[in-house]
Order: sequence, then structure tokens, then C-alpha cells
Amino acid sequence: MRALLPILFFFCVITTFSQTTISGTVVDNNNIPLPGANIIAVGTTQGSITDFDGKFSLTVDQAPPFNIEVSNVGFESQTFRITTNNQVLNVIMVEGTSLDEIVVSASRTPERIFESPVTVERYGLAQIKNTTAASFYGGLENLKGVDVNTNSLTFQSVNTRGFATFANTRFVQLVDGMDNSSPALNFVLGNLLGMTELDVHSIELLPGASSALYGANAFNGILFMTSKNPFDFPGISAYYKQGLTSQDAAGTNAFYDLGLRVAHKFSDKFAAKANFSYLKGTDWWAVSEEDVLNPGRDRSHPNYDGLNIYGDEVSTNIRGVGQALVAAGLIPAGAENLLPNSSVSRTGYAETALTDYNAESIKLDAALHYRPFANDFEVSYVGKVGLGTTIYQGANRYSIKDFFLQQHKIEVQNANFFVRGYITDEDAGDSYDTRFTAININRMWKSDQQWFGQYAGAFIQGTLGGLNPDQAHAIARQTADTGRYLPGTPEFQNAFDQVTTDPDLATGSQFQDASQLRHVDANYNLTHLTEDIAEIQVGGSFREYRLNSFGTIFTDFDGPISYKEYGVYTQIQKKLLEERLKLTGSLRYDKSELFEGNFSPRISAAYTAGASRSHNLRASVQTGFRYPTTQDLFIGLDAGRAILVGSAESNLDRDRRTFPLSGTGATVTGSPTATITGRAAYENAFSLNSVQSGAPAAANVEIVKPEQVTAYEVGYRGRAGRVIVDLNAYYNEYQDFISNETVLVPLYGTVGDNSLSLLALQQGDFRAYQTYTNSPAEVKSFGASIGLSSKVFGNYDLEGNYTFAEQDFDQSTAPDFRTAFNTPKHKVKLSFGNTEVYKNLGFNINYRWSDSYFWQATFADGQVPSFSVVDAQVNYKIPSWKSMIKAGATNIGGKDYFTAYGTGLIGQQYYVSLIFNNL
Repeated sequence: MRALLPILFFFCVITTFSQTTISGTVVDNNNIPLPGANIIAVGTTQGSITDFDGKFSLTVDQAPPFNIEVSNVGFESQTFRITTNNQVLNVIMVEGTSLDEIVVSASRTPERIFESPVTVERYGLAQIKNTTAASFYGGLENLKGVDVNTNSLTFQSVNTRGFATFANTRFVQLVDGMDNSSPALNFVLGNLLGMTELDVHSIELLPGASSALYGANAFNGILFMTSKNPFDFPGISAYYKQGLTSQDAAGTNAFYDLGLRVAHKFSDKFAAKANFSYLKGTDWWAVSEEDVLNPGRDRSHPNYDGLNIYGDEVSTNIRGVGQALVAAGLIPAGAENLLPNSSVSRTGYAETALTDYNAESIKLDAALHYRPFANDFEVSYVGKVGLGTTIYQGANRYSIKDFFLQQHKIEVQNANFFVRGYITDEDAGDSYDTRFTAININRMWKSDQQWFGQYAGAFIQGTLGGLNPDQAHAIARQTADTGRYLPGTPEFQNAFDQVTTDPDLATGSQFQDASQLRHVDANYNLTHLTEDIAEIQVGGSFREYRLNSFGTIFTDFDGPISYKEYGVYTQIQKKLLEERLKLTGSLRYDKSELFEGNFSPRISAAYTAGASRSHNLRASVQTGFRYPTTQDLFIGLDAGRAILVGSAESNLDRDRRTFPLSGTGATVTGSPTATITGRAAYENAFSLNSVQSGAPAAANVEIVKPEQVTAYEVGYRGRAGRVIVDLNAYYNEYQDFISNETVLVPLYGTVGDNSLSLLALQQGDFRAYQTYTNSPAEVKSFGASIGLSSKVFGNYDLEGNYTFAEQDFDQSTAPDFRTAFNTPKHKVKLSFGNTEVYKNLGFNINYRWSDSYFWQATFADGQVPSFSVVDAQVNYKIPSWKSMIKAGATNIGGKDYFTAYGTGLIGQQYYVSLIFNNL
């Protein structure tokens, strides 16, 4: 921070001697004020926004004459010549197209979306008001090329161009410049810690690599959410939304959602705002009983492992149990041969018995904005708090209960620069792992050793009594389960309460987390100094992680783990050929203390063609990279099916576990237990695929390093008659693709010695480990999107888009490598509506179709069937109250569906809302 003080001081003293103030109003052709219209001084980044009454005031650091541009979503941009100071403009906007919208994210400077050098999607105030989704965030799924995976009612994950799970570490979400991801759990928080609907000013989405400007992890896409400045949007706004959710499994349940925004401009120098929202409902139940190991197998199978049934992951070779009973003298020698040489799993509990599916979200934020010189130089503080209850699907299904996350930011900025610093601090609250809840309730009632011993004994007795194998298995499970804690009983509840408040995964399921992220970044736009040469920007960032899970997620049992990252960048942009050709070059250098430095260049060209300048062609080559996540590096977690161990060099020996051995293993080693470190997963393990194929071979897993991508993209935006066309195509080449590889670690012997390690496999003396590594395999992806929009039947809006996405990966070249592409090959989205079908009455209908696709994730792999969804809303505006009444429904008449394997099925949602003073 000390190094930044001289820079900050330099920024603060920059002034210009010539200032011009422009004011006025912006209305549509019906003389209705247009709030949120953008007023920008051409060739600079200085601008303003109209308030609720369509009024604006803009002070520019230059003397007349110069031009300003007025734009608003759905209207044609207009340019005005400013010739005097204090000039007053009364602007009447003409209805236009989406090509006239202003975006900032593509080049870190305001520009028409029509002229953007890369693909960008915008979701503004008009789209938010007209969305058919029950929340503005859910409405993002109607954007071209966007996937929204629903984890729960209050937690949705946005992704573009594939390769994502709910822990979407290849996608970045920034809320007023702050990274919205969890420092420890690595997932983007959706809108759990985002914005209230009332405070959203605009949302921009850049699909594809963006590391050249935005650094690590801006790899497959980046989402920008910008809130309303209280100087530009003062006043009181509120909404209340109530409705029903309907699902085959959960039935019909009520939900309600309310919000309040209060903003006040105390003077030309000081303004403040505060926001509050609260949502409560019933989450989507996850009730699949499909066998994860063998889909189609029913629950009667001895080694059944249900998708949303937990505790049945604990299994063992039942003949090995018999051998241990013989060694202990509990059964006669030879009796073990009556047992099958196959695995048996413990009886599990359904997820519905392990969580109450309460969905709750509370968001609060407050901001203070100070303009000491009554111009665009501004100092602001923002504090955000998010807490609530939801479901998160990662390695297991987690009940995120009373989760608490806060962010605090201080920023200094004007039209040419910003310096911001923020901190993210999280607390897992009373969250717990549902899988380990089931496992340890079972173990609290009866140990694994006792349960499997009773099972083996009863099976032998049944077989000797003349039962066939199926009958013997049934009687054995019945015998071993006698007295088991049943959901709804006091015994089960007491065990549940004890397990979910115990952070030791050997006996409990609570996970603790008090991790932090500290971040500082700065950007300076030199264009006002170099405009005769080119538009030039420079910037940089600093980030520090402080991981503190108390040993429940990471190997931080002896104290927090900290590490730092740095980055600097520059961008040069130049217009040529009568400003028809725009050339952009960017370069960024990043360095983590754990890895070597990395350069990320980007070059692009955009050309505006046609006599009326109505066609824009663009091409770009971009690079992106991402560091391994905090979990890739430092996790140390027994997830049930596998032990997850991060591959940071310092992490490999900190993960240390003791396992019981079979009777044979104990005889061979002379000890009933074996102690294994995480290093064995990388240096002494069999590949899973080789063992399954019957030819065990060494895994040879390398420790993880940063992943890189080179993205080639071309695109076109333009108008063909009454139709607006926006299309793009891309081709991505990945290097050092980060993914997981499951290996089998023998509890004794050295892999490759062809004796003890193979014996360990035969006796069941091994453990599955999930490693974090890079694949040497070639991974590529390619795709295209096209969007069409037009006015039909007079004033009706008709839009449609199609997205194609495919990966190019030969599984046979790397049998143990899983890419987790996780996106449909084909997607179609349609929209039809009219904001003024009759005076103050509007409606909108959305249709989405998704092709089937295969989902790969740590929790489970499985097929996601194709689905079709119809959403609709109708709204009525009451101008005299500055209000709108809206009624809508999602998945109308459709079947329950899911977007990720293992989640709850998404049913229908019906709502009615009243929005006040938000027009």
C-alpha cells in the first residue's frame, strides 16, 4: 500500500484549467423522461447519467467546442455540438436498436457495443424490467451464448463456452469492480452477495478470454455488474414479490422477495445510498436414487450407491471382512469362502432427511460518495454484507446454513483513473457436508467394523441355512441395520445435531471457514494526454489470499495459509481510415509467488463498413490464463468417494492420514494401520483406468501449474433491413489444462514392485485420491453464436439466438483425464414481447431449448437430458406512482428438469410483484 500512496497523490492533484458544464433533460418521443441515459464527452471517458426525471448535469475538463453523445438502451445515439459553457440541451430520443448501447468492459472505456473489438453482451435496465425470470439474475440465461446452471433457488452459476462446474473457476464476476467469488470455496457466489434488483444499473458480459485486461481466471468469460451512483440516481425505490414454487418432489411452496433502496444527494459534493433485500422460500429437492456406480441398478444391490443417498459411499470387500473375522477367531477358517469376493455398502440416508431445504438470502449494502471539487473526482466507500442459507454442490452436497460474507471497498476515481482496494471476508456459519452427516450418523450408531462384521456373519449363517445369494444379502443387511437411527426419531435428531456441529470429519460434518481475500487495482486512461497519438491505458493489481478453514477444508490445521499475486497491463487503441478501423493491442504480466510469471497479450481489429456505417466486422486473438485455485493447491479433504489433496509442494506432506489394514495387510506389514501422506497420490499411485482395465500401472501425476488458452475469434454486427444481426465464431486452444485425476494409492508396497502394491489392491488395502494436475492431452474447443432481432407487426420485439459449442478432445489419449466440458452442443433461445402493447401495458415471452449433454464433476458424472422451458410475464405501468405491477411464471406447463447432474430438479415458479419508483 505504501508504494501506491505516491501514485494516489499524483492522481488526486491532477486538474485541468478549462471546465465546461452542460445540463438538460432527455425524453422519448412521447415526452416521457428517460432515466439512465448516458451522456459522454466524445473522445473522453467523462460522462453522466440522467436521473429519474430524465435530467442530467455534466462537467467536462475541456473548453468548447467539443461533442457529446447521448445514448440509451433501445434508442438511437445522438451527437450534439457544445459551443458554450452552461449550455442547456433538451434531447428527444428516437427509438433505435441494441447496437447503440454503450459498454465499458470490452476496452475499459465507453464505446458503442456496435464498435466493440470483441464479443460482448449487455443486460440493461430495460431488459431487467422486462425479464420473465423471477429474479433479474436469472434473466441472464436468455442472453446469447450463456449457460446458467441452477444449484438451488438462491444460487445460480453463470458460464460461457463450456468447461465449468458450480465452482466455476474459469469465469469471473465483478460487482462494482469487486471479485464476487468465495476465497475458500472457489465458487462465484451468483447473486448471494451481489446487488438488489433496484440498484442494478447495467450488466455486461464478455464471453471468452479476457486476461489481457482483467488478469488471472478471466479465462472463459467475465461478468460485470454495475450499481447506480447516488449522485445520478437519488430517491427511494422498493419492490415486493410473492409467489409459489412447484416441484413434483417438494410440492407447492410459497416464496417472497422484497427490497428497498434509499439514495440521497445531499449536495454537489456528498451523496449516499443503502440497499436491503430479503428472500425466503423452499429449495428444489434433490431426490434421485440412480446408482452412481451403475446407472439402472436398483437399491437392492449389495453395493448400491445412490446419487442423492448419502452414507452408502462407505463400502468394503465383504470377503476381506470375513478374513479379518477369521484372523480374530470369530469365525472358523474357511467360512470366509462363503462370502462373495465383492463390495458391500452401508445403508444410506436420503438427502431429504439431511436438510430442511430452507432457502433464504439477506443482502445489505451501503455506500458513501464524496466529490470534494463538485466535479467527477470522487472518493467512495462501499460495504456489502450477504448472509443466508442455500445448497452448494461441489465435491459433495453442502447445506450452506447461515453463511456470512462481507466486502468493503474504498475507491478514488474520476473520468480518467481509478484506484480501488477491497477485502472479502467469509464465515461458513453453521454449514455442513450432507454426505459426511450421513456417514457419521451411521458410525455414531454403529462402527463400520461392527456393521460389516454383523453383515458378514449373517450372510454366512443365511447361506448355511440354504438361502440363495440375493436372500442372504437381504437378511444380512436387515440384521446389520437392526436398531438403526431412523429420520424423524429423537435418536436420529440428537445424532444429527451432534454431527453437524462437529468439524472433525472423522466424527462430524461441519466445515469452518474464515478465509479472506485482499485486492488492490488501479487503472489510468492517458487518452486526454495522448489523444493525438492513440488511446493508451495502464494499470495493475495486487491480491493476497489468507486461507483459514481450521483444517476442515485445507491443510491449515496449524494456522492460516497465505500467498500473493501481482499484475500490470497496458492497452493501446487507435482509430484509422476516417475512424472506420479500430486497432487494439493489450499486454498484461502476472506473477504469483507460487509460480513463474505469465504474459497475456491480446490484439484485435474492428472495421465499420458501408456508406451508412451499419456493418461492423471484427477479429481478435486473445490469450487467457488461470492460476490453480486455492483448493487445487491446498485442499486436504476426505470427500467420501475420494480424498482430495492439493498439489502445492508445501501441501503434499501436510496431508497425513492413518488407515486400517485388512487382516492380510496387517500380517504383511506387521501393523494394523498404515499412515499415508498426500505426496503418495502424486508419487506412488496406480491410475484408476489401468486398474479398472485389469492391468495396473503407475499414475505418474505431475503437480499442478497455471493453465493457458489462446482464443481466436471473428464476429459481425450490423443491420440488414429491419433485422439486427450479431454473430461470432471462436476457436480455443488450451495448454496445461487443469483438471482432476483420480488415482488409487496402495497402503503398502511401491507401485511398480509387482508384489506388495498389487497385493494391496487385491486385498482392498488402498484408497482413492483425487489429484490436481495438468493434462498433456490436446484440448481444444470451438463454437459459434448468432443473434437476430427485429420489430414485427408494428411495435412487437422478436429476438432469437442459436449457440453451438463443441470440444475437440480424444479421450483415448488420456483415459484418466476429465475435461468437464459441461455444456450443450446446441442451444436455442427465443423472445417475443412488446413494452407498450396497449397504453402502459407490456408483456414478454421467452423460450429456451437445450440439447442433452454429459456432466462431469467431482460430485458425480451423468447425463443431463435435453429440456425446453417457456417463461412469460405481463406488466402494467402506473406513471403517476412511478410504479409497475408485474405477474409472471417460469417453466410454464413444462416438466421438472435439471441443468447439472445431482442437483434438485427445477420446477415451476409463479410470482406477482409491485415495483415502486423504479421506472
